[in-house]
Amino acid sequence: MPIMHFTGTVYRNPYWPTFPLLEITQGCTHNKCKFCTMYRDVPFKMSPMKWIEEDLQEIASIAPNATTIQLLSANPLALSFEKLEPILVMINKYLPKMEYIYACTRVTDIRNKTVGELKKMRELGVKEISLGVESGDDTTLDRINKGYHASDIIEQCNKLHEAGIEFWMTFLNDTAGREHSRDHAINSAIIFSQCKPMLVGTGGLTLFPGTPLLEEAQRGEFTPLSEKEMLEELKLFVENLTCDCSFITHHTITGVNLTGANFMQRKDKIIAALDREIRHGDMDIYAAIRSRKSNL
Repeated sequence: MPIMHFTGTVYRNPYWPTFPLLEITQGCTHNKCKFCTMYRDVPFKMSPMKWIEEDLQEIASIAPNATTIQLLSANPLALSFEKLEPILVMINKYLPKMEYIYACTRVTDIRNKTVGELKKMRELGVKEISLGVESGDDTTLDRINKGYHASDIIEQCNKLHEAGIEFWMTFLNDTAGREHSRDHAINSAIIFSQCKPMLVGTGGLTLFPGTPLLEEAQRGEFTPLSEKEMLEELKLFVENLTCDCSFITHHTITGVNLTGANFMQRKDKIIAALDREIRHGDMDIYAAIRSRKSNL
């Protein structure tokens, strides 16, 4: 019986259709972010084309009318256009009704592609991607070793707009620690607003075992925010965000739903909800929920 070539733990965006999934790369090209261990022991490499084709044949036998597919692993669009194009063509060959090819990726993965190449990728189905930006503040980006700066984010997002590829951007609450929280929140909101993503997602930092950021916290070199301070930082980010996008939060808040479209129409309500949580939320419960998280 055929079996899909998933080589390790599968991480996928739960807000996109989660079937089918197609692994075309393994690991992460960067693999140096100080808060992440997801691919720490997985060298980056492209999956063999034979595997990719066999997996597409299996998907086609199960779901021949599939209209969406999510590419794996960490940042599959790091592949050059010359390597990506035949994969995208193959997807459309085996799944002729394909409409949307999704992928999470890094800002630096867009840098090695021209606008013309991005337009061709869109024509082949890559219409929506997620950028794990985390911050728009240069000091914070350097602090967590993201490998790019705010100017790079703006430049590559402009290319995506020109190519017609829609994109998500993520803000990682608390990556600056207490030392630089305000600048992280405000500068991130400014950069995100300039980039005009279709969706902004926010998440709260958890210091996982084995991460350099946890080790720095243990040495007193990084001061993580309390649950209340994280909410205050998130509120400051929201207050300064001005792009009319959809908004999703993965924060450990349980008492309020901040997720939905039309951010600017809902902005005042989101701020009010955050303010209520800051004043009345059970921070012990939120901390307990965070302590049970096993990955990003």
